[in-house]
Amino acid sequence: MRVLVTGGAGFIGSHLCERLLGEGHDVLCLDNYFTGSKRNLAPLLGSPRFELIRHDVTEPILLEVDQIYNLACPASPVHYQYNPVKTIKTNVLGAIHMLGLAKRVRARILQASTSEVYGDPLEHPQTEKYWGHVNPIGIRSCYDEGKRVAETLMMDYHRQNKVDVRIVRIFNTYGPRMALEDGRVVSNFIAQALRGEDLTVFGDGSQTRSFCYVDDLVEGIVRLMNKDGFTGPVNIGNPTESTILEFAQRIIALTGSRSRIVHRPLPSDDPRQRQPDISLARRELGWEPKVHLAEGLEQTIAYFKQLLARR
Repeated sequence: MRVLVTGGAGFIGSHLCERLLGEGHDVLCLDNYFTGSKRNLAPLLGSPRFELIRHDVTEPILLEVDQIYNLACPASPVHYQYNPVKTIKTNVLGAIHMLGLAKRVRARILQASTSEVYGDPLEHPQTEKYWGHVNPIGIRSCYDEGKRVAETLMMDYHRQNKVDVRIVRIFNTYGPRMALEDGRVVSNFIAQALRGEDLTVFGDGSQTRSFCYVDDLVEGIVRLMNKDGFTGPVNIGNPTESTILEFAQRIIALTGSRSRIVHRPLPSDDPRQRQPDISLARRELGWEPKVHLAEGLEQTIAYFKQLLARR
């Protein structure tokens, strides 16, 4: 097939492009390089079946494709809070333009949504039936509410215009090709530990997260795209939960660092708990994560060592 990936030069997008190319598809990658990097796509650039287009999804584009993976959007608080108006435009206008394209060429479209649609959840673990607990005017709202509106648009285009849609809610994901300064907990802790700096834990560290390796995530996304008769939304993430403090201690142990742990005030609207219920993914997609946290972190730490060595 001819497959479009928006945000394809990003962390997850580049892994997805590589997977699709490996399956024999023609892959079109769109990215404006706000957080993505050509370096992530270096192994793919020589392929005659791969095409890289510099484009911002807030502007329309005309292409002929069979499937659309809409991943375009900064995903870490540092980046999406840098220009919050741009972030919500990317979420909303990007979804509108990609849905318009999908409607025009009758392509199936997958929206990369997020666990952030659940906000600071009052239900734990989070199921797809939970509507969330989100602050609509907070500093994270440009991302949280932008993704919620994108989901709304997907379902309205599906009901009104019969567009073939899929919605995946992505939980914390890590792995090689994460940006060094992207502000997320995995990259922050690994970079700080390898540099011998203090590991910054916000609050007392009792807030929880669950971490899914990028290869597992891509497998879930591809299965959802190719599952007939199932729109989602569906949670894709690792249900194994740990506190941020425990995670910091694990990173120090795996890197052999002498870094200390220091505490800073908790940011506004930071979720206290985050753990996916993946029963629906198991039932509908036959999916569950395979890569153990220790194995995935070893691969990620090795990548960050190479990145820091080049610098």
